Amino acid sequence: MSIGELFILGFYGKAIPGWLEEFAARFGLGGVILFDYSVRTRQYDNNIESSEQVRALCAEITRLPSSPLVFIDQEGGLVRRLKDTRGFAPLPSAKDFNLLAQEEKRSILAASLHELRALGIGYNFAPVIDVDYNPDNPNIGRIKRSFSADIGEVEANALLMSEVAREAGVGLCLKHYPGIGGADVDSHRDFMDISDTLRPEQEALFHSLAPKMFGDAVLVSHALVRQWDRDNPATLSLATIGRLRARLPHTLLVTDDMQMQGVQKALGTAAASLQALRAGIDMLCVGNNLLDQEAEMAGIAEAVERAVREGALGACAIGQSIARVQNRKALLVRANS
Repeated sequence: MSIGELFILGFYGKAIPGWLEEFAARFGLGGVILFDYSVRTRQYDNNIESSEQVRALCAEITRLPSSPLVFIDQEGGLVRRLKDTRGFAPLPSAKDFNLLAQEEKRSILAASLHELRALGIGYNFAPVIDVDYNPDNPNIGRIKRSFSADIGEVEANALLMSEVAREAGVGLCLKHYPGIGGADVDSHRDFMDISDTLRPEQEALFHSLAPKMFGDAVLVSHALVRQWDRDNPATLSLATIGRLRARLPHTLLVTDDMQMQGVQKALGTAAASLQALRAGIDMLCVGNNLLDQEAEMAGIAEAVERAVREGALGACAIGQSIARVQNRKALLVRANS
């Protein structure tokens, strides 16, 4: 069983480090996530320098054992790792994008998504389908990450993006389930309690859109919905993931970064990773950017292997998660062959 398929890992630098090569050789590897900004150096000196350098790096990554997918956050505006100042295609924020004419939207998306494919990037952690219920939300509304306060406009933009992504052969991952547009806490700093702000139509948008998205994937947030689970955020909640899985049996479910402060305060990366897999998550995203835990990744994979061997994690469920990851890898190979 290739336990490494359950991991999306980040690393510091512009070349694949030895520890990641060893991890992939020993466990396999589901994916790698790229960043431009490094939290540890507080500079834009991480994985991204130029299109030529990124293309070469992605080629190296895909040559690793089990051919990992390359993931990136290329939403637009403030959240885009490939910036036009470094020669990449321009991409406005979701809020500004929503104001454009349809043909201009399509042209911008085509340039951006075909660029991702040409670079060797397989999945974009986008679009954000959080509805702009709270314009003062520090993580969404205030920085223009939501298309609109009108849920119909959010849906239309997501469907257009998927249409262009299918043409480009780039997978999309909807975020942030179950919908954090109404929150007033930054998810990087603490768990968000959205029990009083989550609207049924927002959750339902994930259910309806995910199967229509090329790549059929959903990123799950570290948000608390106490009417579903009084103690655990969505990423760690058996009840919440079970609720989502019942509606989306084939969708690839990915955690938000497991190094965010809410998770760290509650459990730490290793224990939280085991709990997320137990809850039914398919892939764990550990960016190694918010924290440097590169040396701990092999130990976490060993703990997952041990938990499966000892029955603390169900072998059947873990096997199904690995199959979903491998299915996406095969999908992108077919789309680009």
